[in-house]
Amino acid sequence: MHIGLPKEIKVKENRVALTPGGVATLVRRGHSVTVERGAGVGSGIQDTEYEAVGARMGSAAEAWAAEMVVKVKEPIASEYGFLRDDLLLFTYLHLAADRPLTEALMQSGTTGVAYETVQLEDGSLPLLTPMSEVAGRLSVQAGAYHLQKPVGGRGVLLGGVPGVQAGHVVILGGGVVGTNAAKMAMGLGAKVTILDVSHRRLAYLDDVFFGKLTTMMSSEANIRTLLPETDLLIGGVLIPGAKAPHLITRDMLPLMQEGSVIVDVAVDQGGCVETIHATTHDDPTYVIDGVVHYGVANMPGAVPRTSTFALTNATFPYVLMLADQGLNALKTNKALRLGLNTHQGKLTYAGVGEAFEMSVVDAGAALA
Repeated sequence: MHIGLPKEIKVKENRVALTPGGVATLVRRGHSVTVERGAGVGSGIQDTEYEAVGARMGSAAEAWAAEMVVKVKEPIASEYGFLRDDLLLFTYLHLAADRPLTEALMQSGTTGVAYETVQLEDGSLPLLTPMSEVAGRLSVQAGAYHLQKPVGGRGVLLGGVPGVQAGHVVILGGGVVGTNAAKMAMGLGAKVTILDVSHRRLAYLDDVFFGKLTTMMSSEANIRTLLPETDLLIGGVLIPGAKAPHLITRDMLPLMQEGSVIVDVAVDQGGCVETIHATTHDDPTYVIDGVVHYGVANMPGAVPRTSTFALTNATFPYVLMLADQGLNALKTNKALRLGLNTHQGKLTYAGVGEAFEMSVVDAGAALA
């Protein structure tokens, strides 16, 4: 198979979807790989490293002309022209928060397989997990920075100092994002409260953190009680492939202190805060009712070297499977089939259909 690796062009997105090691394996298996010039530079990978293992360097158009294109982030509007009906696209798509892209994929007939909806039998999301780990940890770093007074925050040091109480970090969701955010916040010495709808998950978190954080069932009443004392709120809510529910509504914002900070990691799925919208690394925050909102939709792009290797460790076995087997891999591997979001003009993922009230065709039936 001919595999294309375009350069990411989303603002300040420096990750890349294949490492030279991955390209070397593909070439050894008899596949050809076209890498757009400069695709890996942001992650510290030079063109010569790809060439040394057998890749052909080319333009964006040449990379997109491949049978399968492997990316990190979803195509943006300027890339829609590359979509076509004989293209297999393997990347993060987050369609439930992006109707124009959903329609572009369907109109072009592209087979779109989304990293974030590949799902194992135990319910885990193996291709989302590594970036959730990175984003969870970064959310605390970003929040701690934006709590500083010179950049518009309350002027709170999360760890406090002797004689002064620590900052209070409230985390919505006890999954991968929430757990990693808790690790970082507790490492800084902050007071941490984590909310989730699963008592079993809260019991697990209480156990692994030795009771050093506060766990609460997620409910509107509990959230409203916590907001007046929250310095940093982190949104880590996920419904696989679907739009995130709004746990913080517009009318709740006045309950928070002026200069407090919200970091919504769920922003690429629409966000769990009603007032959040996607921002960029160039302009990451805005203020509503005195509350600083941080909505960068590609947070792991801030640490591309770490993120690229963490992501490709997880994605490459599936890349290899698709390269070796083509669409048959989607038919035989249930986890990968759950990643199918669009195929031959059909929408094949229920969560996206619900978000936009569009009809959905079963993935297996669409492939048949």
